[in-house]
Amino acid sequence: MKPSAIKNLDIAIVGGGYGGAAAALALSNLGAEVRMHEQAASIGQVGAGIGLRPPTLELFREWGIFDAMAEVSTPSDYFELLTSTGDVIQREPWPKMHDYAQVNKTRFVHRGDFISTLLKQLPEETMHIGHKVTGVEDLGDRAALTFADGKTATADLVIGADGIRSLVRQRLFSDRAPVFAGAHAHRAVISADDTYGMNVDDNLRLYMDRNGTMVYFLPMHHRNQVSFDITALSDDGSWAPETTKDGLVALLDGFDERLVNITRNLDMDTVTSRAVFDIDPVDTWHSDSVALLGDAAHAMLHHQGQGANQAIQDAGGLADALREAESVKEALALYQSVRKPDTDALQRISRESWNADSVDTAFPEKSSIK
Repeated sequence: MKPSAIKNLDIAIVGGGYGGAAAALALSNLGAEVRMHEQAASIGQVGAGIGLRPPTLELFREWGIFDAMAEVSTPSDYFELLTSTGDVIQREPWPKMHDYAQVNKTRFVHRGDFISTLLKQLPEETMHIGHKVTGVEDLGDRAALTFADGKTATADLVIGADGIRSLVRQRLFSDRAPVFAGAHAHRAVISADDTYGMNVDDNLRLYMDRNGTMVYFLPMHHRNQVSFDITALSDDGSWAPETTKDGLVALLDGFDERLVNITRNLDMDTVTSRAVFDIDPVDTWHSDSVALLGDAAHAMLHHQGQGANQAIQDAGGLADALREAESVKEALALYQSVRKPDTDALQRISRESWNADSVDTAFPEKSSIK
């Protein structure tokens, strides 16, 4: 679309997480008028650590926010897979670090810092909190939103960035429920001083046993903290399962004693326990004036650490499509055609998880996506 046409676009984003914030930034940079609707009453410092991959960081350079993100993140050289007792299975540098004019190391960031840094790049009036969307309708050349308070709004383009339980997806594209992966993830952020000497550098380590239990150890040296994640098999598919410290310690039977001691010392008030879900691939992400983005379009398991990265890549892909196409309708079709093959592959690969007895590479996506 011509720059003048993009500047006349009125875009509404449903969801105020990192996918929605990234889309708001990418589309605001094009000159479009963007507003975000978030149902929560506030945006808090929630979650644990995530890894931002080199292609994501290259987008941040393009958007002019790399330096701001670098201030709240830690660069990493490689990902290491280990047995439960610490024997190295694979150690590989992050893919694509050297594919750009400047080296882009993967960077580790706290989810709360990540979202707040994105939001700081946007005009304050972009975000509308306490706006719960209860309905969405494609009107052809525009789309309409209905809110819990009975108010309505229209936009040239509505983007559903409202997560794995997306209302936008359920109303317009797929009513299939999220799929339970048969596992729980227990996450905490701890002081680097409480890791029994395991916080030796800036690289991600994954410890795993033959029973399917995995411990992710992700350093955030800029915070003097570590994101500590125990993922283990379970038949309980409730969204927020109850857990105890004794239960977590029992999961690590046979693991490096230092990991066991870290778990024994966890403040359970800071531990979040969630059942692990994804969604089956959605056949169609868009109508004429509504599109899905991030987890709403392709929620995937966390084993490859790609959820946030693919949401950011979606935002960049959508911005590119609007620049290249002649209309919003054509742009949304182009967006899906470019992005969906990669996210379909990553959803499939992420479901394969890890097996301590058969690891050929730390990055199985290298042979499946660009």
